[in-house]
Order: sequence, then C-alpha cells, then structure tokens
Amino acid sequence: MAETTLSEIRKKVRRLTRNLSESQLSTDQIDNYINTFVLYDFPEHLRLFNLKETFSFYTTPYVDVYETSTNAASPLFDFKNKYLTVHEPVYIAGRRARFFQDRNQFFSLYPSVSSIKSIGSTGNGVLLTFTGFVGSISGNSNTLLRNNVLFDSIDAAGNGMPLVDYPISATIGNLYVPGGAPTDTVAQDAANYINYTTGQFVITFTAAPGSGEAINSQTVTVPPSLPTSMLYFDGKFTLRPVPDHSYKVNVEVFVRPTELLADDQDLKLQEWWQFIAYGAARKVFQDRMDMESLGIIETEYKKQENLILRRTIVQQTDQRVTTIFVDRSGTGHWDSSY
Repeated sequence: MAETTLSEIRKKVRRLTRNLSESQLSTDQIDNYINTFVLYDFPEHLRLFNLKETFSFYTTPYVDVYETSTNAASPLFDFKNKYLTVHEPVYIAGRRARFFQDRNQFFSLYPSVSSIKSIGSTGNGVLLTFTGFVGSISGNSNTLLRNNVLFDSIDAAGNGMPLVDYPISATIGNLYVPGGAPTDTVAQDAANYINYTTGQFVITFTAAPGSGEAINSQTVTVPPSLPTSMLYFDGKFTLRPVPDHSYKVNVEVFVRPTELLADDQDLKLQEWWQFIAYGAARKVFQDRMDMESLGIIETEYKKQENLILRRTIVQQTDQRVTTIFVDRSGTGHWDSSY
C-alpha cells in the first residue's frame, strides 16, 4: 500500500514546487504550508461526511450556559478551534431536544425578564454593606439565573452604583462593578456574593448609598428541570429549562482535521494525502506570486478535490431529502412530532 504519511506529503510538495533541497524550502516551512491547508482551507472547501461526528458534554446542576473550556479534561476543551459547526439532531438525556441558532426565537420562548425589587433597606449616606435574601427561592424548586443578577443604588452625588454577578461555581457568584471582576478570582468574596440557590446575598458598595435612596435587586428566578431546548450562538450552548441534574447532551458537529506533526503520522482517511499535497503546493506558489505554476497544478488540484468529495456524495445519495411529508423514522409512517 502506498505511503500516505506526513513524510510522503512533504516529498510530494517538494516535487510539485520543484524545491527538492532543504536550502530551497525548509521542512519546517513545508509543514507550516501543509498544516495551514489542513486546518483552515481543507475543511472550509470540503465539508466531508467523514468529518461529521457526534459530540457529547454533560450539564451541571443550575448551570445553563456552556462554552469553550481551558480545562484539558473537559469535553469542551478548545471547542471553538476543534469543531467547525454544530448541527441537529440534539439529544438531552436521550430525548430529542429543540435546536435554535436564532436568539430571538429562543428567548421569545424562554424570556429572561428581571424581577426588580427593593431589598428592604434604604441608604443612610454612611452604610456600605447590606445583607438579605432575594428571589422566590424554596429549596431546590427554584434558582436564580446566573449572569442575570444586578444590585443597584444611587450615591449622594446622584451616581448610579451597579453590582453584577460573576459566577465562580454552580451556586455562587461574586458581585462586582460591571467589568471590574478580577480575572483570577476562584474563591467566594465574603463581602460581595450571591447564592443562586438560596437567594442569600452580601453586597458592599464602593460608596455609601445616599440617604433615603432605594437599594434594588434585579434577578431572574427559574425552576430547574430536564432541558428540552438548546441555543447555539457565539460558540456557547444555552439550555432551557436550566438543568436540575447532570444530563448528557449529544449533538452532531463538523470536526476540524487533525494537525500533522510526526513524520510517520497518517491521515484520518488516506485518500486525502494527494489533495493536501496539492493544496500545500498552491500556498507555496501563492506566497511566491508564481501564478504560472499555480495555474499548471490547478486542474489536478480540482480533480483531487472532486475525487475526495465523491465519497460524501455517494454516501448522501442513499438519504432522501427530509421534508415534513417524508417518513423520517423508517417505519413507513409520517412522524407528526415535527
């Protein structure tokens, strides 16, 4: 069987570009051209069936938003770079869930309207710290929506003094001036925090609320439950209802091809190797403004592109285009749940 490793792709690039020696084009430069094409050009030119995978992550009780993580042990580690696009179907705890990419549609069904209430205290021009409970919290039947807590008052000079929540865990958020949260905060701030599940708070303003000025809370209280809908927007997954337990979320994604680093590293599909070599060679010619050589290899580049795409086309010809009138279950009966 023909070799299809990174080493062989390099050799092909050297032959195509007529740079057979290290002095003409270094191995590091070739590898950079190869991986630039593999990571950024290849998946955008061709969304192949073999680049589509299922992706799973697990919810955390009372946490509604999930995004790219910097924790290498998390399924969401570097999600934005590893995966290109997210698609239906979505399953949560094995149940089909509704999938949204339009914030207007999603939040029309699940509005996050703040309840504005006085905390029961007013300013006296001296006191900075206030404590109490907000929200309609009863055991685990309700929780406050994270990233939607605001306390505010007005100082003696008429300046507004907002404090907003910055979640540090599923149940605790510290309260800071908007944009003023420390980037390395992981511990609860005893002088400024909100407990999302009990509604307990401690707030400390940087200046004393003016005498007689109201101190208000703005919160969104929601009943946690099994999520039935998911919004994917700005690289983030938002679930509704807010999860009350850990559930498995399963979606379909297009994955970015793997970077080639080792000489003997093989491709996910060996048939890709010539297409990648031609793609890398094109980049060499483009950087050198060698349009004549670029034109010479263009026909073969397109031929390799079509050969790779054929597998996906043949695979998809067995699947009838889905409409509301088409049987989706394979049982011969129309599925009226859509």
